[in-house]
Amino acid sequence: MPPKKEEAPKKKVYFGRPGNSLKMGIVGLPNVGKSTTFNLLTKMSVPAENYPFCTIDPHIAKVYVPDQRFNKLCEMYKPKSEVAATLTVTDIAGLVKGASEGQGLGNEFLSHIQAVDGIYQVVRLFESEEITHVEGDINPVRDLEIISTELIAKDKQILETRLADLNKVIGRSNDKASKDEREVLLKVQGLLEEGKWVRWGDWTDIEIEFLNKHLFITSKPSVYLVNLSKGDFLAKKNKFLPKVQEWVTKNGGGAIIPYSAEFELEVFNAQQRPPGEEVKSDEVKPTIPDADRSMIDRIIRTGYKCLDLIYFFTAGEDEVRCWTIREGTKGPGAGGVIHTDFERGFICVEVMKYDDLVAYGTEAEVKANGKYRQQGKEYVVEDGDILYFKVGAIKKGK
Repeated sequence: MPPKKEEAPKKKVYFGRPGNSLKMGIVGLPNVGKSTTFNLLTKMSVPAENYPFCTIDPHIAKVYVPDQRFNKLCEMYKPKSEVAATLTVTDIAGLVKGASEGQGLGNEFLSHIQAVDGIYQVVRLFESEEITHVEGDINPVRDLEIISTELIAKDKQILETRLADLNKVIGRSNDKASKDEREVLLKVQGLLEEGKWVRWGDWTDIEIEFLNKHLFITSKPSVYLVNLSKGDFLAKKNKFLPKVQEWVTKNGGGAIIPYSAEFELEVFNAQQRPPGEEVKSDEVKPTIPDADRSMIDRIIRTGYKCLDLIYFFTAGEDEVRCWTIREGTKGPGAGGVIHTDFERGFICVEVMKYDDLVAYGTEAEVKANGKYRQQGKEYVVEDGDILYFKVGAIKKGK
């Protein structure tokens, strides 16, 4: 008896919007270092004064995703055009207790959070007499609870409306799909009532597809940016760090990145000095070891990764370019990011691994050593692949 044909791996269903143009939003209480962090990430001058609500409208920017692989390919090919991967980041005004009920500029801020796909939560661990804390003292676990409580409360409001609409539909038509969707939303209700995020639930792929119709705020992934004083960051210690770690672990987990906006600002300013201008001895110089401890690149890469984004390269003398796709994308879908005809007329994709190219030095040597492969429609593109697509003629009207 011939062996059974292996089934193609089932495509993973992700939370959130489909596509590759996803956004991270920076959230947190007022005066925790959000806008300063945004300025550093994007090199943009966004208001960062010391008072609540200085960032009223969301500020949006695209930031380059740092990658030594991209730099190496540009060095090897010396292309006329270089196009790196980017991540869209939104600076959202400070959230306060009671925001879900309209406190501060609450509902406006929460709608901005709803519009992004992942969340950078900035948590303040630094003491400062000059920069007031909206709650009066430094207590990062309390601040994390405030943010979580407000986002859960907003999702409860969204859920109430959606359930009411579904009940009307079911009352009129007794539709099975609507009943199934209601069961999922009732499961959401149970989680929210327990103070848990939607993302922390145990969901099937079908249930996630229902959830993606509603885009609950608490279904979004979070990266926790722990803002320390310069001294604590360089010393790698702070009395609140273990408590933050414990809270995050108990509340769904997620990446935690300790950093210091104060330190990062000094590094950035040192790097921006005009040529020939003397640097004061007590200021951070870009060449000293401490400057290499900047966490900005890690923050960007972690945000990109938490959205389940990866990228492949196209490389040649004309252009080296990163193309962003969702993890798990197959060959035709990756081609479609370049042009829809690449997906419609897909024949195959030629794949070269970055490590092989670096090891052998040239494409010709990669081919000579049998490392250059042709893959079909079921090939799942991997991060860092160097791809060349073969496309057939597209019939008119197809």
